Amino acid sequence: MKTLKILITGSSGLIGSEAVRYFGAQGHKIIGIDNNLRKYFFGKDGDTSWNLKTLLNSSIDFTHLDVDIRDRTKIQDIYKTHRPDVTIHCASQPSHDLAAKIPFDDFDTNAVGTLNLLEASRRFTLESPFIYMSTNKVYGDTPNELELIETPTRYDYKDPAYYDGIDETMRIDRTKHSLFGASKAAADLVTQEYGRYFNMPTVCFRGGCLTGPAHSAVELHGFLSYFVKAALTGKKYTIFGYKGKQVRDQIHSKDVVRAFECFINKPRSGEVYNLGGGRNNSISILECINLLKDSFGLTLDYTYSDNNRIGDHICYISNLKKLKSHYPEWAISIDVISIIKEIINTKRDIQKES
Repeated sequence: MKTLKILITGSSGLIGSEAVRYFGAQGHKIIGIDNNLRKYFFGKDGDTSWNLKTLLNSSIDFTHLDVDIRDRTKIQDIYKTHRPDVTIHCASQPSHDLAAKIPFDDFDTNAVGTLNLLEASRRFTLESPFIYMSTNKVYGDTPNELELIETPTRYDYKDPAYYDGIDETMRIDRTKHSLFGASKAAADLVTQEYGRYFNMPTVCFRGGCLTGPAHSAVELHGFLSYFVKAALTGKKYTIFGYKGKQVRDQIHSKDVVRAFECFINKPRSGEVYNLGGGRNNSISILECINLLKDSFGLTLDYTYSDNNRIGDHICYISNLKKLKSHYPEWAISIDVISIIKEIINTKRDIQKES
């Protein structure tokens, strides 16, 4: 790959910072946009400034811009000045619980912010790949309409046709989403439309549970990292509904960014891919509790609430067949046990430093 100028939004967050490190290590010039809105959304535990400090102190060619993606004029100026070869858009308001309390902030960040970036890219970098980090929440409650079976530790799909998970043909409308799911769906659709209408190389990666050690996890967002943090610190954890048998597929941020790289190398227009850990990296809350205890000697102090989160999936596993068929060089490289081990070691190191 030739040396590229890559613009990354949410560059201090989980996926954004992973993209900065990954592509920066290859010698590419990185322009990061991040104004630490996560701290505004979630308080001090959501603060990503520690991640930014690490990136600024690294040896990569990294320029940080403290800019809000809702600022249309500044976004236009950035594209006009820097003319990036690639856009990786990871910035968002990521919590479906919080969205109901801040609907304007949520929609303006997720939907309008994405439109600002797409239009700037159309005007100044029309042929540059535009990668949008979408979410499986665009499917709303539709996955919950599938018939499930209940085992001692998890829910699972009854129909064998869904064994490998949910694919991109599942409908995204005529269902409850949460306001977050609706704003992300709006951004997802407009990203597709810029690809199809203007023939731009755009892609929506509909993420499952994205995780890794760089996550500034909080109760409202960042399940696995927050889960481990609670177990390590003795913080009480609340399980919301579904008997703790709700299932998520976990994907490490490095595997997410490797999928980005595949698209950059061979871009397509208006594409959509489900991107998660798949069947092998799926785990329920109860299974995660047992895994922490049996494999790592950690006991989680938790309570249970019968009230599930609105728009929450009972069982969600990403079907990765489409992504693998278009990019056979990509596959999950980090299993869920290794993910948890890395998160534990990182958080222990942080505790020692503090």
